[in-house]
Order: sequence, then structure tokens, then C-alpha cells
Amino acid sequence: MPQPVSENPDDDAQALEHGRQLFAQACDFVIGAASMDQVPETRLQEIAFAGRSNVGKSSLINALTNRTALARTSNTPGRTRQINFFDLGKRLMLADLPGYGYARAPKVEIEQWTGLIEDYLRGRAGLRRVCLLIDARHGLKESDRRVMALLDQAAVVYQAVLTKCDKLKEGPLKDRIEGIGDELAAHTAAHPEVMATSARDGSGIPALRAALAGLEKKG
Repeated sequence: MPQPVSENPDDDAQALEHGRQLFAQACDFVIGAASMDQVPETRLQEIAFAGRSNVGKSSLINALTNRTALARTSNTPGRTRQINFFDLGKRLMLADLPGYGYARAPKVEIEQWTGLIEDYLRGRAGLRRVCLLIDARHGLKESDRRVMALLDQAAVVYQAVLTKCDKLKEGPLKDRIEGIGDELAAHTAAHPEVMATSARDGSGIPALRAALAGLEKKG
């Protein structure tokens, strides 16, 4: 269920085209950071993708950038254990964060990458927005709410992005979007618009590209 970018159809068309062109740029892997001292310095505006393990972060990044294997996908939750950075055409930096909320990894590793996520979200100066990915089938979980509270405290703007929306029929999906939107209204750093996407069938991807392209620093 793609959302309109604005109330003006002409503005919508321009924003969608801007998003299409931006995400058609070369997108290159920069580094996988396992600690904050490995996080690269950059003057680019940065967008991070966060979410529970196996929510579909890598699949969404691949869909946004029209790649099949830019970000690694896996059916094994908790496989990504570092922050992977991608340079989008020297115009935006994308950060793929480790999934959180997966309890079957060794406790020491869980603590290590959870700490890395929290330190990054608190201390990244150029971070313009966090896309908080939520599996449309399951909605918000307590692990999501803990990250939302952290982002509220750090005054980092985040936007709920539903994934796997092709798995729900229109009615239940609409209810899910409305329910999450109602909960986000109580959070100071939450963007009010909930984006609905599917990496599988491409729905919502152009609208998300347009929304993220609007964060690109001009000049």
C-alpha cells in the first residue's frame, strides 16, 4: 500500500522521480564496523535501517537500490553483527544495523552488538533519520519500543517502515498502519507517517525512496 508523498500530484511526481534517480546511483559498500572506532567519518547525510532480527532490513536495502545482493540476506536471525555502511552516489550514506531482539546468539555477542547499536544511535552526528523496520504481520514488539524510547531520548528522528506487507490483506494492513500510527503519536522523535513496503513485490518502495531522497543535503 504505497503512500502519497504530498497532497500535490505534481510534487508527488517530482519527488518520486528524484527518489528514483537518487537510488539509481552507484551504491558501494564502505565498511562493516564492529565497534564505534571503526564507524567511518563522513560529511554525507546518513540514514540508518534498524529492526528486529529477520525483519527484512537487507532485503529492503536491496530493493531500494535495485540490487540483488548489495546487503546480504539470510534466513538465519542474528547473522548481521556489525553496522554495514554504503555510499549512495556520494550523496547519502546508508547504514544497515544489526538486528536486535534475537535471543539465541551467545549472550556476550548479544550484549556486544546491542551496545554497538545503542552507541551509534546516540552519538552519530550526521544521522538524519532511522528507518525502524517492523514486520507487518507482527506489529510492534517490546524490543522495538525500547529502541523507540532510546531514539526519543537521543532526539533522533525515526520513521516506522512496515516490511512484508504482501503477506497481509488490505483490511488487516490498514488496521496495522493505523494502530502503529496511533502509538507513534505519543513519541516525540517519531515521524508521523508510517510507510508500508514489500521487498518481494516492490509495493511502497518508490514512495520510500522519495521520502528518503528528501533528506539529501543540497549544496
